[in-house]
Amino acid sequence: MVLKTFGWSFAVTALGLVAAFFYGGWQAFGIVAILSILEISLSFDNAVINAGILKKMNAFWQKIFLTIGILIAVFGMRLVFPVVIVAVSAQLGPIEAIDLSFNDPDRYKELVTDAHPAIAAFGGMFLLMIFLDFIFEDRDIQWLRWIERPLAKLGKVDMLSVCVALIVLLVSAMTFATQAHQHGGGHVDKTSTVLLSGVAGLITYLVVGGLSSYFEGKLEEEEEREHEAEEKARKAGKPVTGVALAGKAAFFLFLYLEVLDASFSFDGVIGAFAITNEIVLMALGLGIGAMYVRSLTVYLVRQGTLDDYVYLEHGAHYAIGALSVILLVTIRYEINEIITGLIGVVLIGLSFWSSLRRNKAIAAAGGGHGDAGGGAGSKAHVHSGV
Repeated sequence: MVLKTFGWSFAVTALGLVAAFFYGGWQAFGIVAILSILEISLSFDNAVINAGILKKMNAFWQKIFLTIGILIAVFGMRLVFPVVIVAVSAQLGPIEAIDLSFNDPDRYKELVTDAHPAIAAFGGMFLLMIFLDFIFEDRDIQWLRWIERPLAKLGKVDMLSVCVALIVLLVSAMTFATQAHQHGGGHVDKTSTVLLSGVAGLITYLVVGGLSSYFEGKLEEEEEREHEAEEKARKAGKPVTGVALAGKAAFFLFLYLEVLDASFSFDGVIGAFAITNEIVLMALGLGIGAMYVRSLTVYLVRQGTLDDYVYLEHGAHYAIGALSVILLVTIRYEINEIITGLIGVVLIGLSFWSSLRRNKAIAAAGGGHGDAGGGAGSKAHVHSGV
């Protein structure tokens, strides 16, 4: 199972490291290895979120995500995206930007750094909306009930997540965007850039997520009928086929996944410049990491890990919230990539540990897998100090 799921990732790792060695020797080999680990650690929460969405799609769209989706993820975000942002921010042609990345890497890095406030505002707002929509939703299963229960009650207010996100954007623009970057002792005001980019990230989330939700809703009745048919099949002892989204609903979920992956990639791409300015090594390292994120997503779906470890999704969303805040803070202040990566890993690790404790508590009590609004097992985690 592991080899089948991670086989392509292992193959790409071997090819990527060999290519790096022939490109720049052992130093390049080491840089690509470090970048791969960086991307995996920064994007582990991405895999958990992806798995939660991917399991709703049928086999055809899952294959599309793993084929066309990986091309978009590796070549689009890890190779083309750094070139595009330099071209746009410096008003250069794509060919000129590529030439700059190879022949003047220091200038290339400077241009990407100048574009960082816009990238951070867009990605930060998109990820913040994902976190807010999750935390304001009333759920049967709650991880940190002392936070989630009152916020779920507040979430009954219409458009609260949008209002909170806009307030955060305004505060970020006023706090971090002014004097965002220094140039020879002077300062540059990036307030308007941050505001426009943040609003663009918010609109992107609302449009893509809204369309996805709309088409999911259109199929609600059909899914209900299929669930009823499954119940009848179960009672009759016949094989049961799970309900999976197809058609327009699956297409917009796929689109949502790609935008989500792009937002998660921002910190990895920008963080990569702290390690190397060479676009080839960056693409190799981040591309290897992206392959593992895809494989991990499939593994989580096929193993049913999210169903067995019910707090993993919570941990991933808290990691998203933390990452969104970090991106907004980096508009002005530098934050070490190790800190960024560790926050996500720690939060997901804690949620996994809490899930294990819950499962053991339920098994000891002789209960089922339901949580009925946070039963005894759930309460154990609330007092676990997570």
